[in-house]
Amino acid sequence: MTTSDSPISIPEGFKQEYVKLDGVTINVYKGGTGEPLLLIHGYTQSALMWSPVMNRLKDKFTIIVPDLRGAGLSDAPENGYDKVTMAGDMKQLLDYYHIAKARVVGHDIGLMVAYALAAKYPDYVEKLAVMDAFIPGIGPGIDIYNSPKLWHFRFNGPYPEQLVKGREMLFFDALWEGFAVNPHALSEEVKKFYVSQYSRPGRMRAGFAYFMAMPQDFIDNKELSKTRLQMPVLALGGEMSMGQSLGATMNIVAQSVQLVLINKCGHWMLEERPNETIDALIEFL
Repeated sequence: MTTSDSPISIPEGFKQEYVKLDGVTINVYKGGTGEPLLLIHGYTQSALMWSPVMNRLKDKFTIIVPDLRGAGLSDAPENGYDKVTMAGDMKQLLDYYHIAKARVVGHDIGLMVAYALAAKYPDYVEKLAVMDAFIPGIGPGIDIYNSPKLWHFRFNGPYPEQLVKGREMLFFDALWEGFAVNPHALSEEVKKFYVSQYSRPGRMRAGFAYFMAMPQDFIDNKELSKTRLQMPVLALGGEMSMGQSLGATMNIVAQSVQLVLINKCGHWMLEERPNETIDALIEFL
């Protein structure tokens, strides 16, 4: 499915382009005016999850919104799904646009990439906002990763790929509904759009690779966390999801952390509580 078929519209004033980086071509939406803002999506979704943020903030920021490697309309190479490598993609993307420093927001897997970017390339990140996930290998992130309830972290490899093939909607619904306070927060049209993207060749393999890389992320993050982040950090989470544990995690790795919990909200913050979530981002950014 191309973006022209999408039930999530590209906001007016944004342009789509393919940016060739080292070893991977990334699909990017860019628009708006003002200081640079990089938005990094999470698993089961792609760049256009940020559409409501792009609409609200385009008069305040120049916004760069990529599909991560392996997701959306970006390439899905065989390797490179550890979050340090993916953070390198984001650094190269900022270099491509001649951006020396940006505000950065990441949700879910995008949070892990955003943290790796801020920790490995701190001069590139002016402010960091992380949304409802964890940092593999750090603080509460260890217990979250090892929780038997979060079975999908270890559901990967060739046999799971075969089991899920043709049943992508069933697999994603287990995550969309299981981690939401409102299980109908994502419309059926939007779900079908994301499923169509992840059903493209190599995309489910790439998505599973985000989780297969987490043991390496543990090692990398333990090293990166030896130096605490100095830029302002917002930990933004669902009251009924990972908000509290995210705040505790960020206080381990960062010097100046603000925690905001969105009431009656689960993991899919922009779908469950869009106005409150975007208001919190605006106030921080």
